[in-house]
Amino acid sequence: MKSIRYAALAAVAGLVLTGCGDEPDSNSGSNPTTSAPTSSSTTTGGLPLTVTRTGGFAGFDDRVVLGADGIASVSKRGKDPVRCRLDAGLLTTITDAVKQIDWTDVGTTKPTVRYPDDMIIAVAASGGLTRLEDPKVKPLVTPVSQLLTEATVPPGKLCKAV
Repeated sequence: MKSIRYAALAAVAGLVLTGCGDEPDSNSGSNPTTSAPTSSSTTTGGLPLTVTRTGGFAGFDDRVVLGADGIASVSKRGKDPVRCRLDAGLLTTITDAVKQIDWTDVGTTKPTVRYPDDMIIAVAASGGLTRLEDPKVKPLVTPVSQLLTEATVPPGKLCKAV
């Protein structure tokens, strides 16, 4: 039941963030996801954190890489990549959430499409990779939703363009 609630939260957040009508992409129909960073690329607090949002009936293809310095590198289909600096409060919330997770227990299985128009929000840090609705990464649900809201449409009040 909790998984359904998290999936619904992620779907609603995705719908609110962008509307339909993105530019068509030659990769539509493919399922781009992220790979987990290697342990040599991790830094204090489990960052960098990589969040990807792919699929769904709106055809999402977003990627946010958040570094320990608070700089988020954001790429979206059909848009030029941008960088923004996260608000210190949001960065602290995300860092604290990442620290609460046992990333070795999360595993490294690349999320796959479960049904047509499945929207996958995946998180990767400290060598782990999973869907956001995985109960093992529950502390990240709210901050990642806020990160996707702020970072995928910079500049915003919590993510200033750099």
